[in-house]
Amino acid sequence: MSGKKTKLLKLKGGDQLGAQDLSLFSLASLFIFIIPVFYINRYLKLTINKNMVFSIIRMCIQLSFVGIYLEFLFKFNSPVLNSAYLLLMISIACQSILRSSNLKILKFFIPVFFSLLLPFAIILFFFNSVVVRIDNLFEAKYIIPIGGMLLGNCLRSIIIGLNNFYSGINKDEKVYLYSLSLFCSRIQALKPYFKESIIASISPTIASMATIGLVSLPGMMTGQILGGSLPIVAIKYQIAIMLAIFYTEYFSTILSVLFSLKVGFNELDILNQDIFISKG
Repeated sequence: MSGKKTKLLKLKGGDQLGAQDLSLFSLASLFIFIIPVFYINRYLKLTINKNMVFSIIRMCIQLSFVGIYLEFLFKFNSPVLNSAYLLLMISIACQSILRSSNLKILKFFIPVFFSLLLPFAIILFFFNSVVVRIDNLFEAKYIIPIGGMLLGNCLRSIIIGLNNFYSGINKDEKVYLYSLSLFCSRIQALKPYFKESIIASISPTIASMATIGLVSLPGMMTGQILGGSLPIVAIKYQIAIMLAIFYTEYFSTILSVLFSLKVGFNELDILNQDIFISKG
């Protein structure tokens, strides 16, 4: 009894669950470090100050609106609204992927959308139902943050995969056409580029998993500890989410290349040059 009373007294005495709130002043104090950044950029003649300021302002505005909207989602916790928000996230992710990959959005949007949606949905609902074991698979406080982590990490992998695949073939088109002339099928001729793109896309995640906990403490684990969870519980969640991220990245990257082949090549198995965004 005495132990329970002591614990209750500690909680009443000021201990709180969750991370300590940040005042607007303390948050704004971080902007003081932008002054030396500006100075160094100007001294080195790096023309990134304008883009940097734009990105910071955009980040603050976007996160503020997301915070307001997430409070709305968490309050109503509607499966329809939660699903619609996830589909919106996937759509925005697809546009970002294709812009960064220098591929035309209208031509590749549907293949990339479904290459993201299928692994994402399967792994997300498996994570919530089998790993976390929540009753409501559409619970906003689980499906939105976890879904965001899966999508956010998939962006880099799919961008690297698509960019390496199509830019590699475009650069070595003569080698690719020579392989076709040797009576190789399109799949056989594309295999070296496919393998290279997959290796390049998942290598950063593999390297990250190999050093996690030694070089860095990842975001989910840190957030759980700040939220009051025991370190061992936070570690379990981090292992689970890293595996989920890796599987989603791996399958999404493979499917994004496979699903896009019909758009990327014509009936003669030659690369369509009109799929690239002109840089002029």
